[in-house]
Amino acid sequence: MTIIWILGLSNPATSVEKNGKTLTILFTNDLHDHFLPFDINQKGAVSKFGGYAQLQSAINQEKLRNPNSILLDSGDFSMGTLFQSIYASDAPELRIMGQMGYDVVTLGNHEFDFRAKGLAESLSAAKKSGDKIPQLVASNFIYPSDKKGNLSDSLSNLQQAMLDYGVKDYTVLDRSGLKIGVFGLLGKDAASKAPMAEVEFTDAVENAQRVVKILKQTEKVDLIICLSHLGTSPDPTKSEDELLAQKVPELNIIISSHTHTKLTEPIVVGETIIGSAGKYGENLGVIDLIQSSEHNWNLNDYMLKQIDHTYKPDPDISQKIDYFKSIVQEKYLDHFGMEFDEVLATSAFDFVPTPEIGKQHAEDTLGNLISDAYIYAVKKAEGVDYEPVAVAIVPAGTIRSSFVKGNISVADAFSVSSLGIGPDLISGYPLISVYLTGKELKTACEVDASIAPIMEDAQLYMSGLNFTFNPNRLILNKVTDTILQKPDGLLQEIDDQELYRVVVGLYSAQMLSVVGDKSLGLLSIVPKTKDGTPITDYEAHIITDKTSGRNNELKEWFALAEYLKSFDKVNGIAQVPEYYQETQQRKIVEDNKNLSSLIKNPNRFAFVAVAAGILMIAGIALVMVKLLTRAKRREQKKEKGAAL
Repeated sequence: MTIIWILGLSNPATSVEKNGKTLTILFTNDLHDHFLPFDINQKGAVSKFGGYAQLQSAINQEKLRNPNSILLDSGDFSMGTLFQSIYASDAPELRIMGQMGYDVVTLGNHEFDFRAKGLAESLSAAKKSGDKIPQLVASNFIYPSDKKGNLSDSLSNLQQAMLDYGVKDYTVLDRSGLKIGVFGLLGKDAASKAPMAEVEFTDAVENAQRVVKILKQTEKVDLIICLSHLGTSPDPTKSEDELLAQKVPELNIIISSHTHTKLTEPIVVGETIIGSAGKYGENLGVIDLIQSSEHNWNLNDYMLKQIDHTYKPDPDISQKIDYFKSIVQEKYLDHFGMEFDEVLATSAFDFVPTPEIGKQHAEDTLGNLISDAYIYAVKKAEGVDYEPVAVAIVPAGTIRSSFVKGNISVADAFSVSSLGIGPDLISGYPLISVYLTGKELKTACEVDASIAPIMEDAQLYMSGLNFTFNPNRLILNKVTDTILQKPDGLLQEIDDQELYRVVVGLYSAQMLSVVGDKSLGLLSIVPKTKDGTPITDYEAHIITDKTSGRNNELKEWFALAEYLKSFDKVNGIAQVPEYYQETQQRKIVEDNKNLSSLIKNPNRFAFVAVAAGILMIAGIALVMVKLLTRAKRREQKKEKGAAL
């Protein structure tokens, strides 16, 4: 519980007696379709947290405490569980949030994962359902047109769907005579992670200043709240929401999302309060405000209420969840011949906790499991036409959840690899087949070693390719050894010129350009066809399931599910092998600062750096020689003058 006096108010009770105006802001962020409670391992004990029915009970409790309240969400309410599979067709997210009483919601980058077409269909489905739906606000995107000023069909449909739904630049809520202005923004990092959005995101700060001016001068609101999908960072210079608060000080409240930050204490920048409730509905954020004067507010209380077993499920929301669950089964899972709660396997151990995925720059057993699953599933899907896969690559940023000790269901497997949609317009990114040269495989290792420390999502987990790196070496020259490992365990040297078959997710392939940008173009990886032609259309290289009779795109999550089912069984249930309880020296971190380790196996970047260093030293030496020569000449002239 937090009590902060802003604007120098010493006694909040006096303010309440004088104005009688209080406001409670209830908020969530980054819900990611977590309709149902999820497991968290805390000190060896697995407990369930979250769940919208339980969250509803907490909301009801807070509204009873203070009826003068509003309920908000700052985006990424979709994508993360099987419920996203009916995002476009049935809009379960907006419909259940409407029933839960959400007043205003903004869009995050993941709402664009199904492209403009999918978002348009979701908005239309929500509107046509007749259910109560929340107000949507989005203040900084535009519809780019072609040279003739025309919109594409998908953008034209999205624009119409936005109008029909009633999406606004901002909205004004009224609570007991208080006018509360609410608007929504999407930040730079979030925009970079929406490669298929089709819309164009404009400057967040400029649009915040524009909307704030309208809210203050035209709408004459008492309080301004920004639903911000910008995010925070431990580094204040990179914390987009803190920078926003500095540049737009008129903001009273920022509800922050995108970075999944759990702020147990608010960030206060000037007179702006920044709150964030973590992710997946694990917490309900609560901000209690007291109005001290016409446009000034005090933060009386800030807390995150953890949604655990102490909150009984709300029966109406539980019923709605069951309804949507049945639609998921009918419209999606039947397509793959699987059941929502079907047990795929059981594990005698925990994998990395979800919040820790990618945090440690090292090999990870979950990454090993997923990358191995890709190769297994491709071999099974292609049958007699299978061409051996040399390497499978899984970026940390595509792993959205993890497994705890116990049964692993279809729903659990989907949550681990839940991102995106394929050209088939069915939820889940498909696997694609590309070819990389041996030199590019080594570059991929260097991407992990050099780029992952500055871009966490770029950390790579690989099957078939082992490497060693030293974090103390020069950037772009950290990898010291690379070698291929065949399925039978035999090791094979890498031929720089040879082409090797690589399996990777569609999204991961599309994000290769981002990695190139982070390395200033120095780490270039160009996926190719079998004959070495650079690939421009990744979707043309999607792997399909040729042996099941369905001819489906081979989805990342389905590959994982198939692999889990393949393990040896005990009493009819597959058992995750102990092999995945330990790392397998696929990625070796050699944290060594001795000279031999620092100069071992230098690559071209090291030679360039050394050459640049030598040239710099030579240049400095040359300048010093010239300066000394000039000084000596001046001294000689002085001596001659003195002699005369």
